[in-house]
Amino acid sequence: MDEMTRVRELRADAPTPDRGRLAPGRMRLVEAARTGERRRAVWARREFVIAGVVAAVTAVAVTASVLADGGDQGRKASPAVSPNLNLKGLSARELLERAATVLETQPPVTVPKAKQWIYTKSMSEGQDPKLLKEMGEEAFVQESWIRYDGSASAHLLPGRGSKLQITKMHLENGGEGDDRSPREMYRFLSTLPTDGEGALKTLREKNAIADGKESQAAADRTEIFVLLSADVMPPKGLAGLYRALATLPGGKVTDHLVKNAAGRRVIALHYGGDGIGSDGQDWLLDPQTFQVVGQRLYAPKGGADGGKGGVAGGNSLITRAVVDKAGRRG
Repeated sequence: MDEMTRVRELRADAPTPDRGRLAPGRMRLVEAARTGERRRAVWARREFVIAGVVAAVTAVAVTASVLADGGDQGRKASPAVSPNLNLKGLSARELLERAATVLETQPPVTVPKAKQWIYTKSMSEGQDPKLLKEMGEEAFVQESWIRYDGSASAHLLPGRGSKLQITKMHLENGGEGDDRSPREMYRFLSTLPTDGEGALKTLREKNAIADGKESQAAADRTEIFVLLSADVMPPKGLAGLYRALATLPGGKVTDHLVKNAAGRRVIALHYGGDGIGSDGQDWLLDPQTFQVVGQRLYAPKGGADGGKGGVAGGNSLITRAVVDKAGRRG
């Protein structure tokens, strides 16, 4: 059996839990592994596919490369330094306010052209060691591309001899349900106020995910978590999301830097789960730029499968760049 077929069939019979419980974890990697076809930008009401809670979720911030204003695509930029960052005793509200303040000083991103592609390379954790061994890989690294106008996506899955797979799509103007193109996501985030109450009001007016039986606070948090996965993130838009999140209950800052799947030392901002579909997740932030550089999902303890809890999945960005063709890396 070739590795592509093995990845597609990984827990293919796993049930799909409701969106309200799983929306915080955007399942691009699992979706790509199951279908080998699509990498879609997410806007709202996303039906997340989870393999028995072994979820690999997407990080969206730029690490080795950033889309900085002023010329070269993917050029490196000097991060805004946050000196004397002491996480001990720091509340989620304080962290998010500090992050928003730093982001407001960063230059606007360079907006890709409609026919350009956004390249992303990421590493996941929580993968089955046996699967990795069969694939001849030490770690699960995914490379993916999506056109800025949402008209096509491409994947290069792990495994020796894997070939680039390109899939045509039509994400804009509701062409494929609730999904949106990176361009549509960027345009919305560019209009988001940077103050918390203003950003929250705008999010509620759009009513992207305010359905089901969730409380208003839960619906707000779900929507913010989905929007944190935008492929092209304007710094001021991210500042608005952070300040909107800071107005909501929940959130706990780990009092020391942790390592993400790619081996980077990062800030972990934890939000609890329902204890059924997950036991919460960490948003992993760069300690200098405060960009999102990963997410980690925790499995619930106990349950029908006798789970022991711990890390169930996660994904950390290695690099991102704007390129002119699928298959190119910079």
